[in-house]
Amino acid sequence: MYHSMLLLLHFSLLIINSSSELANPVLNKSFVANIELGTTWKNNSSLLHNERPDDYFSVRLIFPHPYATTRISVRPYVDSVRLFACGFFCAGLAANCDAYILSIFIINAFSDGAVLHLESPQVIWSANRNRPVSENATVQLTELGDLVLYDADGTLVWFTNTTNKSVVGMNLTESGNLMLLDHTNMEVWRSFDHPTDTLVTGQMLQLGQKLMASTSQTNWAKGKFYLTVLADGMYAFAGVDAPLAYYRSPTGGNITTNASAYIVLKNGSLEVFTSFRGTEAPDYQIRLPPDAYGMEFVRLDWDGHLRQYQWGDSSGDWDWVSSDVLDIADPCSYPLACGEYGVCSDGQCSCPDAALRQSGIFELIDPRELNHGCFLSDSLSCGSLQKARFLALPNTTRFNIVYNWTTNEGNCKLSCLDDCSCKVAFFLHRNNSSGFCFLASDTFSMISINAQSSSRNFSSYAFVKVQEHKPVLTKEKIVIALIVGSLTFFATVVVLVLIAIRNRSAEPLHGGDIIDQLPGLPTRFSFESLKLATGDFSRKIGAGGSGSVFEGHIGDKHVAVKRLDGINQGEMEFLMEVQTVGSINHIHLVNLIGFCAEKSHRLLVYEYMPNGSLDKWIFASHQAAPLDWETRLKIITDVARGLAYLHSDCRQTIAHLDIKPQNILLDEMFSAKVSDFGLAKLFDRDQSTIMTRLRGTPGYLAPEWLTSVITEKVDVYSFGIVVMEILCGRRNLDYSQPEESRHLVSMVQEKAKDDQLLDLIDSRSTDLELHLDEVFRMMNLALWCLQVDTSRRPSMSLVVKVLEGTMAIETDLDLDLVNIDLMVANRAARRNEMTLQIESILSGPR
Repeated sequence: MYHSMLLLLHFSLLIINSSSELANPVLNKSFVANIELGTTWKNNSSLLHNERPDDYFSVRLIFPHPYATTRISVRPYVDSVRLFACGFFCAGLAANCDAYILSIFIINAFSDGAVLHLESPQVIWSANRNRPVSENATVQLTELGDLVLYDADGTLVWFTNTTNKSVVGMNLTESGNLMLLDHTNMEVWRSFDHPTDTLVTGQMLQLGQKLMASTSQTNWAKGKFYLTVLADGMYAFAGVDAPLAYYRSPTGGNITTNASAYIVLKNGSLEVFTSFRGTEAPDYQIRLPPDAYGMEFVRLDWDGHLRQYQWGDSSGDWDWVSSDVLDIADPCSYPLACGEYGVCSDGQCSCPDAALRQSGIFELIDPRELNHGCFLSDSLSCGSLQKARFLALPNTTRFNIVYNWTTNEGNCKLSCLDDCSCKVAFFLHRNNSSGFCFLASDTFSMISINAQSSSRNFSSYAFVKVQEHKPVLTKEKIVIALIVGSLTFFATVVVLVLIAIRNRSAEPLHGGDIIDQLPGLPTRFSFESLKLATGDFSRKIGAGGSGSVFEGHIGDKHVAVKRLDGINQGEMEFLMEVQTVGSINHIHLVNLIGFCAEKSHRLLVYEYMPNGSLDKWIFASHQAAPLDWETRLKIITDVARGLAYLHSDCRQTIAHLDIKPQNILLDEMFSAKVSDFGLAKLFDRDQSTIMTRLRGTPGYLAPEWLTSVITEKVDVYSFGIVVMEILCGRRNLDYSQPEESRHLVSMVQEKAKDDQLLDLIDSRSTDLELHLDEVFRMMNLALWCLQVDTSRRPSMSLVVKVLEGTMAIETDLDLDLVNIDLMVANRAARRNEMTLQIESILSGPR
């Protein structure tokens, strides 16, 4: 009854018996309500919400707002309307939800004569999918014209960045487009320009924009798949750091000159334009089934399928009905055709050990649904006493492999064994000797191919890394071992005890004992306290090669808890991070609050950085408005000061060794702090160089890594890469780009030689165009940092002086920037001795 009263309070229901109205039920235009500046909504039950507490979803509407004179035309008991609405959508369990996403959704509304019911919501756009908010979060259209989302504790989560852009109001159109308008009703900001995973009718996906799939059916954060339109057609990619295409529309656009490619959902089809010059026909068109009820959308789902959704009769029950859109004939060509670790053969799914007639190594996630994939019975653990081995799957490959380098089978497998993040090594034999290697850190499906259909000169293998088991003892072996043991036990026990007592003070320390001996440690937490602080690790905000990061609260302190996954995984990285970060303190280095070392649990507790990592703000895949010039310059300066402190102002020189945007975190004011010291190395002041194994991330490696003899100037080189990425708005290595544009440093080299560096700046930002002199100066600073000769690179202290304006940038620079190292990280390395140096392949983002 209470819910019914709320619905009647917020909606004045108009009952119409017109048959023409029923033939094409639509939302009255009065639903589109102009919202005034200063309006605030709080996420609680005072908002209009779905009526029944036992629904499988929870929505809270802020459109139409409570004081609007909105009416919905619905005929009771007979019909319903599907309408666009804006509000909070529950991203967790609806029964007790504390994770909401500010969304636009299509929702079905019907009347039973007394109450308006809301059902079957489908989210078509979201503002904070990677960072859900809790009960009592607020949305505000500020007096300055910015739409802002705050969490319940006041943390800024999302904003439109439209302050002082003459915004006077906001509305939601009948096509589902949320818009901010100026006094002339011109659009200042619109949700259609910031797509998430869905296109609705009339919405265009412009050149370079992306539809980013969610992580899973229950996790709304950005996942592994995205759909985009490039100059030569529509592409679907899988993967995060080095995405590979698994679909391309058969179009013939001009890859070098076209700048107006787009796709649009209209007239019952998905149309791809790559040479648009007016009102001409599309280059490629995917016809969709007609929607008799006038409401459809396409969504890139978590499994990589692009699906059309229509309201229809599904087995006698009206609901959203889906159908595949992409014309991929072979079902095995989808990256998750058989789930993670699954092997697809002619559309049939199995686990890797089944193909070899072994058992017990893998288990099906769901025995009733073979396409849901497999998981290892014993998870892989880096640093454990048990070692890894391989299951060799002949005639097995994966979708669209881009092989990393030329080598032999032994080195390919050894490289995967030495790399904690490597899960599968794919090797393409050539003439039974050398071949091509690809190391996969993800676990997409594999494809079993017909041996007779493969080339006579090539054979493809997948080497799946599994945990090596200790030998199983038979009963006879156990008996023998017990007899031998009993004969020697009494003769040795006294000696062992005496030795243990004598050398007790000299025993080596391991695990938690080592940690207890480290000086100057921060607070030590119990595992249970961190489990409670993070809500049983339910709010994941990041993940990578060595662990996951969760949001939490300890008392009134907002924290980020990094958990190293797997027993003993990353033990040395953990010890290094505790010791390094626990002993230093700087405004531009992330603050380590505490840690946990309890049994197999290894966790680090950091200060919470509400704006996340830098990569989410500078690359085109992030849907927020691009950063202005002042913010970019501030971030560059902050990172430089943090690195200068590590290199020059600590008792020992600390080389970070993994500087990249993912390891640069931003606070609420966009101040930058360097994070993740798991790969750091310490130099004594009298050491000019150190020798160490290859470590870091492809795309950010200095050339001298190939010699394994490095200085702290490897950080200077990585810093130069990051500066270029900040200025250009793209990754250094981007396999989603055309081949000639995949490597940013190569493009920088050519543009620098032609004095055309400014051609590369971030085209999304008009603000950079207003500061071209300063941008050009920063590009030249990056060139200085990217010198192949380490002696010609500046120290980070000199970089800070340049940024502070007290020192000029070196002008006599070598513009030959591309080195064989970049080829190693990209696609090929030298054979023989070069291959030996890259056997320890790099970890991914942590």
